[in-house]
Amino acid sequence: MFNVVRLNRNLRGIRRSRTIIGVLASYGFDQLLESFNIPASLRPRRLFRHTKRQVERLHPARRLRLAFEELGPTFIKLGQLLSTRPDLIPRSFAEEFASLQECVPSLPCSAIREQVELELGAPMETLYAWFDPEPLAAASIAQVHRARLHGGEIVVVKVRRPGIVETVERDIDILSGMAAWAERRLPASVPYDPSGVVREFARTIRREMDLGREGRTIEQFRKNFAGDVTLHFPRVYRELTSTGVLTLEYLQGIKVSDLAALKGAGADCSLIAARGADAYLRQVVYHGLFHGDPHPGNILILPGNVIGLIDFGMVGRVEGETKQLLFQLLKGVIDRSPDDLVEALDDWALVTDPAQKQPLRRELAEFIDSYCDLPLKELQVGRLLTEFVEIIIAYRIRLDPYLMLLIKALVGIEGVGRTLDPGFDMMSRIRPFVAESLKEKLAPAEVAKELRSSLLALLQLSRNLPRELKEIVTRINRGTMKIDLEHRGLDRLITELDKASNRLTSGLIIAALLVGSAIIVNSDKGPKLLGFPFLAFLGYAVAGIIGLWLVLAIFRSGRL
Repeated sequence: MFNVVRLNRNLRGIRRSRTIIGVLASYGFDQLLESFNIPASLRPRRLFRHTKRQVERLHPARRLRLAFEELGPTFIKLGQLLSTRPDLIPRSFAEEFASLQECVPSLPCSAIREQVELELGAPMETLYAWFDPEPLAAASIAQVHRARLHGGEIVVVKVRRPGIVETVERDIDILSGMAAWAERRLPASVPYDPSGVVREFARTIRREMDLGREGRTIEQFRKNFAGDVTLHFPRVYRELTSTGVLTLEYLQGIKVSDLAALKGAGADCSLIAARGADAYLRQVVYHGLFHGDPHPGNILILPGNVIGLIDFGMVGRVEGETKQLLFQLLKGVIDRSPDDLVEALDDWALVTDPAQKQPLRRELAEFIDSYCDLPLKELQVGRLLTEFVEIIIAYRIRLDPYLMLLIKALVGIEGVGRTLDPGFDMMSRIRPFVAESLKEKLAPAEVAKELRSSLLALLQLSRNLPRELKEIVTRINRGTMKIDLEHRGLDRLITELDKASNRLTSGLIIAALLVGSAIIVNSDKGPKLLGFPFLAFLGYAVAGIIGLWLVLAIFRSGRL
């Protein structure tokens, strides 16, 4: 049966692909599109909406950031994710993507009302006693309004934009296709795993669009820090929450970046800086769940120097090996030991090439030496971690995405702390947590747990190994043993050989047509057209068409 829904979805996908290609081309990325061999059917008629001079004035990172902003929510979120991954993209691009702005107009209250009623299954008047028609904030994924419950509580209502899920899913499909295409056409992209990056991004943005999940995350934070009077997380109203609507307690506080207001309210900025750093480190060390976007706009100061956190759309998890790796690296920096840093990376099998160990150790030693003369309290954790990441990126060492997110968050927390208190010492806040985390690894219970796990793995191996060896020997004796080899980059070589052989064949055909037509002209036999042998005329015409096509193909390839 003819599927009209699928046809409409495919047509919308084609139109969106043309839009993406057109926007990228208009910002001067037409050469990149050429390398992808984009089909002519997808190329827009007019590639450039900006003049070449305007485009050339801008750095490629700025141009790509502007293109992402023009392409909308999915690409803005992709850029924000990539800003936390300087191990995948150049630092200039990561820094530029960090400034991505969600320039979206707010939806009218009627559309928000319709969405709330659809999600919660009741009239707005039944759900809320009052609903502010003016939004507090409007972003690409959701819009936020204040409201009052029938019990008198003031709340904020986060409402997912209508149709955003379908828009994002369509863009993810296109990005997946582009990633697969890049891996086939651009062998240099394979080590960066474009398809894996898109999968990670898809998982992240789908979680962010699920407002019910965000509500459950906030409740987990409240549970983790129950009884801690220095932190406050907003209450979640479960009966007024769904996958598309999130109703939270309204926190009325002062933004942490508003120093004048904080001082006017009598807040102790030094105490707030210390509490904030400790609270963040407790999230990592004790619970393995941390706020992934602790910028000043998401941190409010409540009466009594209490810190309130909002916006839990981006969170990270560091557990087990990832957490141990983080604190081993931090210990290497604190102890100023390059050997400990290399050993930590080696322990977790991140240094895949043994030849890299010695130059990596030498470079890390130089990195550590550059800070040897500084007192520990003057060391800036943010700068240390940033330089360390730059070194391991140069050696193509890939870290866990959540670990990269955590490093960026720690840099941000230190920045907020120094804004509040110029004498803030992040390193002194980190040291006891590092010591405690490593001590926890050596605790008898943890050692016994690891030993038990290793023994179970060894037992399983001893059970399976004889059977698997027997199966391998049997297959060899029967001649049924098969080995699959993967030739990376061979597809591109085959494609180029196909192109070369096609051009060579075309040249031979042209030569044959020209020689045959010349023989027919000399024989002066057969039917004639305007006194010229028809077959010779036809041969010359076909040779000319093929020759013109061949010349155009060579010029379009850019390789004469």
